[in-house]
Amino acid sequence: MKSLFFMFVGVAHLLSLNSGKAIYKNDISQRTFQEIKNEIASYEDVAKAIINLAVYGKYQNRSYERLGFLVDTVGPRLSGSKNLEKAIQIMYQNLQQDGLENVHLEPVKVPHWEREEESAVMLLPRIHKMAILGLGSSIGTPPGGITAEVLVVTSFDELQRRASEARGKIIVYNQPYTSYGITVQYRHQGAVEAAKVGAVASLIRSVASFSIYSPHTGIQEYQDGVPKIPTACITVEDAEMMSRMASRGSKIVIHLEMGAKTYPDTDSFNTVAEITGSKYPEQVVLISGHLDSWDVGQGALDDGGGAVISWEALSLVKDLGLRPKRTLRLVLWTAEEQGGIGASQYYELHKANVSNYSLVMESDSGTYLPTGLQFTGSDKARAIMKEIMSLLQPLNVTNVFSDGEGTDINFWIQAGVPGASLRDDLYKYFSFHHSHGDTMTAMDPKQMNVAAAVWAVVAYVVADMEEMLPRSR
Repeated sequence: MKSLFFMFVGVAHLLSLNSGKAIYKNDISQRTFQEIKNEIASYEDVAKAIINLAVYGKYQNRSYERLGFLVDTVGPRLSGSKNLEKAIQIMYQNLQQDGLENVHLEPVKVPHWEREEESAVMLLPRIHKMAILGLGSSIGTPPGGITAEVLVVTSFDELQRRASEARGKIIVYNQPYTSYGITVQYRHQGAVEAAKVGAVASLIRSVASFSIYSPHTGIQEYQDGVPKIPTACITVEDAEMMSRMASRGSKIVIHLEMGAKTYPDTDSFNTVAEITGSKYPEQVVLISGHLDSWDVGQGALDDGGGAVISWEALSLVKDLGLRPKRTLRLVLWTAEEQGGIGASQYYELHKANVSNYSLVMESDSGTYLPTGLQFTGSDKARAIMKEIMSLLQPLNVTNVFSDGEGTDINFWIQAGVPGASLRDDLYKYFSFHHSHGDTMTAMDPKQMNVAAAVWAVVAYVVADMEEMLPRSR
């Protein structure tokens, strides 16, 4: 009976608001903000229905169970791998079986890199086998590996000051962790900067908020005209140990072997499903996460959870018998970890319709207990989002922060489309991110329920309001 009541509420709500297309003058709504606030407030019952179903009702823990099935069945899902393509086929079948509409695959050419065997052993001042993970797109070492003395630095500035000492050495970066956005430059650019001063390899302290002797991998980038050298991440513990050794004047020597190889680009797919809009089907609210991961752990946190709660959002809307005025489009990206390759190709394919995208959403910072929504858009759109987030007061998740972003949606945001991402526990997220620890053990079903409910309420209300979100350009 409860589900029938929710269905009645949803249908009645759609009928009450279906009063014709909004009147605009110079792309500015002629409605007062109070009228918009009243419209948003009328979604209170629908929001409560979504929350009840996801957090307390029949489908609590469903997103966690869906994620567990995917990552336990497939494992990690590196771009170009058979595991990723198996995951895409599983999700394609799942979305069809879930009764979603227009389920299809959009072809993408993606990079194919494999780490193969790798090892690092400190030979001096003592024998110590080090835990490493080669960085994505790195070349391998020559046959027999590289044996070289180490130069430890804490910044690019220090590397430049000590450039005369760097030739023929392995550069070890022991940069402090301040935030991911700042510190990740050492992973991205560490090999290039080391090569510029004549180093033979680089080892980067893992970009992580916490470590229990766990290396954290990720993409790195070479630069045209700069020699390519092998590069890998090491643990926080080993980076700090070598820094202490170097400060005492100890000579450090490492033997590094990496079998990493890059193969020709291969075929993959973005996975798409929809709930077609009832009134403005050509207009879109895009909700997304990425299916690919690195080749360690299970890719549960990054970004299996984000992909699954995005699917869950559409499922919750469908299960309540709701059909928004605009199309709710789910996209599960491929090859995000290699720089948003799938998203870039999607944007090129669909950018002619950029004016029809009301909001782009991406969950790629964890699915722990969200503290709110990060949002990028005009002041007027932000004011509307604050009103929408007030519908989530029963979950105490009402904040609207700045800087909504995501590798896969930034193309659209830069074109003027409003963008949103979940604000999550980043300390916990970056403790497991890109490491062997990214498994289902790092996930919390109750927190995933809340994340899914927030995601579903925001997506549905924006998709069903009479007007699209106002833009800044």
